[in-house]
Amino acid sequence: MAKKRFIAGAVCPQCSEQDTLRWWQENEIERVECVVCDYTDRRVPKSVDESEQLSPPTKEQVIGIFKPE
Repeated sequence: MAKKRFIAGAVCPQCSEQDTLRWWQENEIERVECVVCDYTDRRVPKSVDESEQLSPPTKEQVIGIFKPE
């Protein structure tokens, strides 16, 4: 199981609560979810996102990358 990390200061786009989003990586896919509502999002690596094997309806909205220092 991947370690899930909260994104400090982030606001959920669905419920507008702050500090409720957590991020983790699963099988080379970045995932974000809100612990208050049922909001989820994911991002595939750029090489997969640009692949011709994926048709446009299967691509999802991408989120930003969180890189702790």
